[in-house]
This record gives sequence, structure tokens and C-alpha cells, in this order.
Amino acid sequence: MHVALDGTPLLGRRTGIGRYTEHLLTALAARGDLTVSATAFTLRGAGQLASAVPAGVTTRSLPVPARALRTVWTHLEVPPVTLFSGRADVFHGTNFILPPTGRAGGVVTIHDLAYLSTPDLVDHTSRALRELVPRSLSRAAAVCTPSRAIAGALRDAYGPALPEVVVTPLGVDPLWLTVAPPDAAARRRLGLAGDYFLFVGTREPRKDLATLLTAYARFRSALPAGEAAAAPSLLLVGPDGWGPGQRPADGVHVRGYASADELRLLVAGARALVMPSRDEGFGLPALEGLATGVPVIVSTVPALLEVTGGQAAVFQIGDADALADRLAAAAAVRATEAHQQRLALARREYAAAWTWERCAEATVQAYRIAAG
Repeated sequence: MHVALDGTPLLGRRTGIGRYTEHLLTALAARGDLTVSATAFTLRGAGQLASAVPAGVTTRSLPVPARALRTVWTHLEVPPVTLFSGRADVFHGTNFILPPTGRAGGVVTIHDLAYLSTPDLVDHTSRALRELVPRSLSRAAAVCTPSRAIAGALRDAYGPALPEVVVTPLGVDPLWLTVAPPDAAARRRLGLAGDYFLFVGTREPRKDLATLLTAYARFRSALPAGEAAAAPSLLLVGPDGWGPGQRPADGVHVRGYASADELRLLVAGARALVMPSRDEGFGLPALEGLATGVPVIVSTVPALLEVTGGQAAVFQIGDADALADRLAAAAAVRATEAHQQRLALARREYAAAWTWERCAEATVQAYRIAAG
């Protein structure tokens, strides 16, 4: 079977969907039961795709303006995507959108339903999915979701007309499982000073930085006089966004996009990784935090509870007081080194079961459905 995938998310800085596409392609290319190619829908970036794909993945792209192509595909079933990708048995839309597939079977990944559940917390690009996703679902023979929570929400939202849904849980790069906290030299290179809590992600409203910053301020204000200066700081890592939480407060530091190598060190050195989100489809930073052995704190978003599997401290969505208590508990931990090592090992063992090979195996099930 030959499968062509939308590799557009590989271009530029790779955040969640770009990393998903990268690791899925790598795992698929290592299999012996299919061949894999990638295409990209872009006017200026098409020539960069060949250097962006993993080894073993071929590429074929035509330089086209993505916006114009999306407009055409919103209303028409031509041109088929195979005009751009070349012949394929299955075409996989990796980022919510499945173009007309012609004679190829169609698979689309729906990463989350924030565009439906929290439309006031997403940007105009995500809100446009309200119209684009139903068209994609009508073209698909199978749909991939990263979690059971999103699979259930998808069924509730789109009902019996929905194609077959396959849950394809994301994985952890093995490098996360062996990374050690940054040593003194690495801390100087990364500009890290002292102890810190860590948030990883685009600073957008659905990540609920407002609750995190309020909780952190309450955590600091509850400390005895003179201890605030020695308390863990709060480090926000990720691309610029919009909405509340863009300006740092006392003890809060903002760092932009971090490369994969830097990010592993930043996570491994944290006092705790915090995901205060109001909506998530999976929560890869939480799983990667567990893979490094550090404590993780998450909100009660169903996907986050599913992915962390009881290994994380939990607080109710939007409850700043409860999150402040979780931060205080993490800061107060003074366990013996042996006990800390046992806790870290348990987190790492849990995270190690989440592999990209398992994601690829589940995804191939969707391909077989689409190929008939």
C-alpha cells in the first residue's frame, strides 16, 4: 500500500501538529508493509519539504497558494489531491483538512474540537474549521483522533454520519526517557537561574494562562515574608500567542520557541510541568514531562486525565486556588533522593508505553479501512 500524507505541518517551526506529523512519518517509513510520501500545500515553502521529511519518505509538491486551494476545495471536489501528491492508495490529511482524494481512500486526523467546544478561545483559523471539518469528514473513509476523549466528542458532535473513528494515541520520542536535568554548564547556556515551574505551549486563551498566572501570584503571596525571592519562578516556553497572560508578572519569565533538544532539557530541569488548559486533544507536553520523570500538574480536561493516567496532580479547570495549592505542594516536596528516584522511575515507565510505533500501527488500521 502506498500512502501519501499532508506534510505541510513540517514546514516552519514545529509545534504540536508538526511534531505529530514528523514522528508519525518516521514510524510509518520504518514499516515494511507500506511506502510513504509527503506533499505540501504552499506557494513559497514547497521546495523546503524534501529537507523537512524523515529519511525514507519521498516528496512531491507543486507550488500553489494554499489559501486559494483551500477556497476551491471548500466548494468543489476538484482538483483531486493526487494531482499534487502523485498516485496513492490512501491520502492522509494530518491537520483537520482532507482535500478531494479522487480514487485514493481518505483519512483525516481531527486533533481536538476546540473550534466547537470553546470557539471564543481560538483564532479565526481554528473557527473556520466549523465549516471545513464537515466537508473533510464527508470525504473520509476513516478518522483518526489522538485520544478516546476526542473520539467520543467527535461522535457526539457529528453523529451517525461520521466515518469509522480510530484512536491513534501519540507517542514519546525515546530521547525524552533518558534525558537528565541540565547541569551547571547547560543551565548557564539556557539562561536558567534557580528553581522553576514550567508551562510549554503557545500562549493562547484555551491554554488558560490567566488561571496559571493568578494561581502563581497567590502561591507567592501565601509564602512567609522573605521566602518569595527563593520560591520557584514560573517559566513560559513557546510561541507568542494572544489573549491574557502575554505580559510577565513578578517571578514570571517568558521564553520563546525552543528547539527539541533545548525543550527536553528545560522540561527535565523543572520543579513541575503545568498544563492548566481549558481544552486539549491530547496533551503531549504532559506526557513528555512524565517521560523526563518530573512532576506534572494538569487541569481536569478529559484528554489530559486520559493521557496522564493518574500520574499527574489534578485541579478543576479554571480553579486558581486549587492550582495554587498544587504549586505549593510541588514546591514543598523534600523527599529523600531515593524516594524521588522511585517516583521519577514510575513516571518514566508509564510514559515509555506511549510509543510512535503504536501510533503508526493504529494509523495503519485506518489506512486499511480507507483502502478497502
